[in-house]
Amino acid sequence: MSGKLYGIGVGPGDPELITLKALRLTKEADVLALPGEIPQETVAYKIMKGAYPEIDEKRMIPVYFPMTKDKEELERCHREGTNTIKKELDEGHNVVFLTLGDPTVYSTYIYVHKKIQELGYETEIISGITSFCAVSARFNTGLVEKAEPLHVIPASYQIEEALKLPGTKVLMKAGKKMKAVKEQMKALGEEGMMIENCGMPDEKIYRNVDEIPDNAGYYSLIIVKDKGEQE
Repeated sequence: MSGKLYGIGVGPGDPELITLKALRLTKEADVLALPGEIPQETVAYKIMKGAYPEIDEKRMIPVYFPMTKDKEELERCHREGTNTIKKELDEGHNVVFLTLGDPTVYSTYIYVHKKIQELGYETEIISGITSFCAVSARFNTGLVEKAEPLHVIPASYQIEEALKLPGTKVLMKAGKKMKAVKEQMKALGEEGMMIENCGMPDEKIYRNVDEIPDNAGYYSLIIVKDKGEQE
């Protein structure tokens, strides 16, 4: 009998934000898969270890996802990761794949999930607290109210038109394009607040665009509200 693959969101960074279900399934798993070349160096591992110190007693396998937009390279890595997990499932092992935030929101995990699913194996996604909800909570404020729309935007792509949308805009994964993102916001007269590494030991908070550094890290998230909402 084949094993089952669980894609588990470990939340944004604070181990106390890991769900009880995520913790239970991690403890019960035969094998843990983590998104990196060395499992113990991944962010997801470090978060889970904060809630489950005995995690090192588990057998862990690496599934490498490069930081690239090269479609051929990504496809190759997704295929290799799928084969690595498939081997474990064929041996009857239940595999828990730990991923940052929620597996359904811009997660690299979902590509392997779909491939495993297409091969006919049993899969299940366990939701985690999203980074944008955690950031808004950290600022002690709401994301949207009444009929306000919420837009979640990958900021490493063209965002000029997205910034003109009504309601609250969440800009995720600006990464190396942070300077350009700030310039676009200033050009449109938009104000925003950002947290880098929310819930992690090296968390940094920026309450306006001018405070945000051009070289902010990959795990940086900006919340932009309509001017009417900010007044």
